[in-house]
Amino acid sequence: MNLSNLKPAAGSTKTRKRIGRGTGSGRGGTSTRGHKGAGSRSGTSTKVGFEGGQMPLQRRVPKVGFKNPNRVEYVGVNLDVLQKLTEQYSIATIDLATLKEHGLVSKNDLVKILGRGELKAKLEVSAHAFTATAQKAIEAAGGTIVKL
Repeated sequence: MNLSNLKPAAGSTKTRKRIGRGTGSGRGGTSTRGHKGAGSRSGTSTKVGFEGGQMPLQRRVPKVGFKNPNRVEYVGVNLDVLQKLTEQYSIATIDLATLKEHGLVSKNDLVKILGRGELKAKLEVSAHAFTATAQKAIEAAGGTIVKL
């Protein structure tokens, strides 16, 4: 076997229909376009979503809600997760690089520290945002926060 005798699998390819090649081909004459009308002429097209005059789906379905283009999305990391990290890896400072290293956030994520769980370790935590409960808990444990 070499490149000169490779073939596609049997039945996997079809020959295309060659239209407009004379009446003997069976697809000459109108070239499968029918008789007269806009669809038989060149350069015709219908609008995307056109349903033959029927009210199109995108106009029939009710529009609901609003998506703020300026919304800032944060990835939440809870205190119990930080506590687990410090117990497992004995970490004193938690920053974006640490969270990324342990697979909690991605490269361009904005991080917000949330207040679920209990924090016993004294930590220096740096993140983009903190909830009030998280901030109190970190400072109560003797830690510090750094807002990025």
